[in-house]
Amino acid sequence: MLISLTADFTLITLLFLLAILGVALNRRNILIIIMSIELMLLSVNLGLLLISSYFNDLLGELISLMVLCVAAGESAIGLAIIVVYYRLRGSISMGTLNLLKG
Repeated sequence: MLISLTADFTLITLLFLLAILGVALNRRNILIIIMSIELMLLSVNLGLLLISSYFNDLLGELISLMVLCVAAGESAIGLAIIVVYYRLRGSISMGTLNLLKG
């Protein structure tokens, strides 16, 4: 049985709102912020794939592939910065992140 388009967009909206809440409510842990940004990108990606399959168009799938590449690059660079910062300071708390200012 196929799930209706409204139910799919409700799920996508709930995932996106959950990611926004993850960023807004937890400003201390940088790992949770990065995971919330990833969840935002993946919920938008799911929406693009849903629209692409609904209209039987490949453009949404192509844009979805680009979003996945951006998300992978963001994760790799963000986690590399976190590892280097942890090695230097011994903590990844957002409270001490202002020491990175040049």
